[in-house]
Order: sequence, then C-alpha cells, then structure tokens
Amino acid sequence: MADAPSAPVTDLRGLRVLVAGLGVTGRAVTAALRHREAVVTTLDDSADDADLHDQTAVDLDGTDLVVASPGWRPTSPVLVAAAGRGLAVWSEVELAWRLRAERARGGGPAPWLAVTGTNGKTTTVGMLSAIGAAAGLDMPAVGNVGRPVIEAAVDPGHDALAVELSSFQLHFTHSMTAQAAAILNVAPDHLDWHGSLEQYAAAKARIYRGVQVACVYDAADPLLEPLVRRADVAEGARAVGVTLDAPGPGQLGVVDGVLVDRAFHLPADHPTRRASAAELGTFDDLAHLAGPDGRLAPHVVSDALAAAALGRAHGVPAAAVRDGLRAYRPGAHRVELVATAGGIAYVDDSKATNAHAAAASLAAFAPGSVVWIAGGLAKGASFDDLVRDRADRLRAAVLIGVDQTPLADALARHAPAIPVHRVDPTDTGTVMSRAVTAARRLARPGDTVLLAPACASMDQFVSYAQRGEAFTAAVGARTGT
Repeated sequence: MADAPSAPVTDLRGLRVLVAGLGVTGRAVTAALRHREAVVTTLDDSADDADLHDQTAVDLDGTDLVVASPGWRPTSPVLVAAAGRGLAVWSEVELAWRLRAERARGGGPAPWLAVTGTNGKTTTVGMLSAIGAAAGLDMPAVGNVGRPVIEAAVDPGHDALAVELSSFQLHFTHSMTAQAAAILNVAPDHLDWHGSLEQYAAAKARIYRGVQVACVYDAADPLLEPLVRRADVAEGARAVGVTLDAPGPGQLGVVDGVLVDRAFHLPADHPTRRASAAELGTFDDLAHLAGPDGRLAPHVVSDALAAAALGRAHGVPAAAVRDGLRAYRPGAHRVELVATAGGIAYVDDSKATNAHAAAASLAAFAPGSVVWIAGGLAKGASFDDLVRDRADRLRAAVLIGVDQTPLADALARHAPAIPVHRVDPTDTGTVMSRAVTAARRLARPGDTVLLAPACASMDQFVSYAQRGEAFTAAVGARTGT
C-alpha cells in the first residue's frame, strides 16, 4: 500500500543542483531553483548560455542533486556517473511535485490528474481541462503539452492540474502520487531511449504509483491491466476501465452512442449501484471532432472516456463532462482539416509521429479513400502491423523523409497493389510541396490526402508542428485555398 501524498519541500537554500538540459523545461527548472536560493549549474552542449557544455567537465563532488530534462537518456555519461555515486537524479516532474504550492483557496496543494500513453495524451488532458472548466474549476493542461509542470505546480491559483506525462518524464519521477492517473495505451515507441518495450511500459506504469482514487486504463489493451494490478496504490484506490462497448460495473463505456459511467455514479455502498449508470454525454457532443467525412474516430471516443473518468474521480458532475466535451477544441496538427478542393479533403495529422498514432488516424477514414503522406525519422520502428491492419484504407501512399525504406518495404509486403510515390529527400525545402503535388495527382474526388507520418520529424523539420505547417502551406499553394 502506498503512502499518502508527500508534503511539499520549501527550503532548498544552498542545495547544489546540476540541471542537465537547458531547453524550455530546463530553463523553468533553473528559474524555480534559483528563486528558492539553490546553487544551480546548468549543462547543455548546444545552449550558449549554459554554465557547462561538456559532460566530462562536471564536478559531481560539488553536486547534491541532478535534475534531468526529458531528452536526457539514463545512459548519458553524467547521469550514469551521478547514479554510481548515489546522487539523486530527478525529473522536472519530481521537482515540481516536491515544490507544489498550497492552493490560495485552501485545502492543500492542487491534486494532479495525470495522463500518459503512447498516443492520445494531449487530446485527453485538453478534454479534461475543458471538463474542469465546465465544472467551474481552474484545471489547466500542463506538462508534456504547453506550460511546464514546475511552473504550474508552484502557482497557488489552480484547483487541480491535468498533467500530461511522457515516459521520459516518468523515468526519473519517484514520489508523485496523483489523485487519479490514466495510461491510455502502450505500443512500441522510443525503444531506442528505453531499450525495450518492457522498460518503456515500466516507465509508463510509474504514473500509477501511490494513486489515491483511481487507476484508469483501456480495458481492451492487454498490456494495461497487469500494470494496474501490480501498481502500489493508496488504500481504497480502484481500477477503472474504459471501453467502447457497454461498460461493466466499475467501468465507463458506450451504450447506443451514449457515454455511460458505471464507476462513479453512486457511492460504493449504494444498493442500486451495480444495476444503474449515469449518462455523461453522447456522440453528438463529440460531433465537432469528427473527420471530414463525418466519421468519429474510435480513439477520440476512448480519449473522451478517459478524460471523463479522471474528471469523475476528482468529483466533477456528469453535466460538466458533457459541457466540457462540447467545448473542447483540439490543438493544431491533430487530424485537422486544412482545406477541401476539387472534392478532395486535405487533413494534417503531423502529430501522428509513430505507427500506433498513424493507425488510429487511418482508421477514422473509409476504406480505399486515403492518399497517405508518411515517413520521416523511423527510429528503428517496424511498420508491418500498421500497413497490414490499415492497407484497406489506402488509395495510394506518398513517402517523404530520409528513412523511407522501412515503410516502402512494409507496403510492398502487405499492400503490393497500392501505388507508392517516393519523394526525393535531398531538397528538404521543397519536400512537402512535392509530396502534396504527388498526392493530389493520385487522389480522386471523395478521397482524403492525409499527412499522418508514423515517424518523427527531425530528419527534415524542426518539429512535427513545422512539418504540419509546411503541409498546410503546400496545400494552400497547390489548391488556391
């Protein structure tokens, strides 16, 4: 049985802290530590204003604590050396948990409602934040999306936090005990960082440690229930599955297009609990999230159910779930309709940076209707399952990126009848305009040109956002929209 949430730490004066990584997260960590009079040394080989640029120059004899930014692998020499000396290595999330502020309205620090998973995290915390707002709560979406956790945790104005956490952030997180936490899914990703799927899943599972009210999980994912069962949680915390089918007792699910709660609808000792349910909303409340053909993707419904479960674990009323889902609007580059021209829809899902996300994206469209723009930095991933499972959706494929061979080989094996156009990667500046031109030529009226790359963007773009923006610009130039 896990302990109750640990008390915040307030006195860091004189603590000698090495901050490894000086990106957005590292700068927020540095500001928070220096505000509390810690003695901070920053390390980053690519930031001109870092104190140190070489890991071998670090004096660990003069260090009490290392705070590692998410991109720093456990195998980084300075982190290995720190661990070998018995020094504490924390994530930004761990530091944020220990520094969290008392709420201005009283009642202790703001509870955390935490979300991880290979895909769907940003959508889920966005929905959860909207549900909180509909209930009259200040519950921002923070973490791996938007504002760093450390900045939000020390702000006394929040009622609760909807915290998106990556496996990188969770790896060095030790004492966080969320009020409720969800793992949406686990599929092979970032294995070059973690070393194996088992280690990746173990990092995700840290989110359940010490959970106070509910561990939320997709009941259809066979990898997740064992993670819930093994979790060391607080007394009384329970497992809450979400399903696209009719929910069983203790679950949230769907009945005839209605989102239904059979977990939080009545007190545990109520005599009619097992024979009743609460309506949280309908598919009509999610209609604005449908694709250009009007189809509501299954993963959108799953994300909504996970957000609803976390909100209900915090005590929001059923009406707030409905109103929050109605109000939620997704961020850019997430199944975003860019234009429709000549009967062809152009959709930007540049955020689909791995095979699992691309499979979910393709599933939202009718069979034989997608000209798929895919490719980029494959990170050693396999695409056989993706292509085999979604080949029926494809009209054609257009491959971009410097690492096209894994996708091309999977298409040749599992979709040999699908036309494939490979875009020469040597001229990075025009890659997307050439891809859109090829896709437009292959598409027919009623089709969708879908950018769902299944790969990271850093081979030819700064980020998935820049890749999506390049797609939008190319579509506009080619269609006049």
